[in-house]
Amino acid sequence: MGIRHVEPYTDEWLQQPISYVQQVIDVLGPEVTDWWEGPCDPRDATLKLSDGSALVWDEESGWRLGRFVSGGRGTHTELNGVRYLGHGLLPKPERVPAALNDARVGVGASSAWRPCYRSHRNCRDGFDVALDFYVTA
Repeated sequence: MGIRHVEPYTDEWLQQPISYVQQVIDVLGPEVTDWWEGPCDPRDATLKLSDGSALVWDEESGWRLGRFVSGGRGTHTELNGVRYLGHGLLPKPERVPAALNDARVGVGASSAWRPCYRSHRNCRDGFDVALDFYVTA
């Protein structure tokens, strides 16, 4: 089996994170009341949670939790009181609930400091291969 890279800025590339985000939504279950994709540069997605907070994923810094301020389909979400969940850019979906709980109480690998695992400008750095694992899983 060969490695397949997705061409940047194609429809396939733009939609590539959806499978990963959907798997996280499935694990979080009814705690997620709504979700949407943001724009690209960086690609992101927002999950509105039942307690009024939001969980945002982007391709540079992974998951972050905060109080929802504004945002919607096709726009970047603004949060207050942000904590980054830690555990890398693409933590396994089943690890997100525990990381979310840690971020809510400010312990574990969560941090108020933004990690930068990669730049969205590095379109050919192999990140598409990591995302593709969740598309084909």
